Amino acid sequence: MTQKAAVLVVDSNSSNLELLTQQLQGEGYTTRGAASMAELDEVIKGEEVIALALIDLSGFDHGIWERCDQMRRAKIPFIVISDQRSPAVTRESIKHGARGVLVKPIGVKELAGHIRTLVDG
Repeated sequence: MTQKAAVLVVDSNSSNLELLTQQLQGEGYTTRGAASMAELDEVIKGEEVIALALIDLSGFDHGIWERCDQMRRAKIPFIVISDQRSPAVTRESIKHGARGVLVKPIGVKELAGHIRTLVDG
């Protein structure tokens, strides 16, 4: 299978991060993971081209919104993943530049469909 665009997975739970990156690799995507704000800062400031970021809000404090603003300014499109359906989370996500909000649990095929829509056109 041909490698697709690089997808950044941001998740403070290292087990979930590893699982999601492996599943996306199985769908043909090149992945990069960030399990902390410091790791995310490195990616945002780095030279690596990120086609899309998936940001799981669980486990992060309000500082994640500043990182979302930084990604928006860096023209890195991103989707927020939340463990609850919340109008407040949706508003904040869109306000800070998210291309969408997904609520867990999310199937791999469903997630891959969203990624294809945003990355592959």
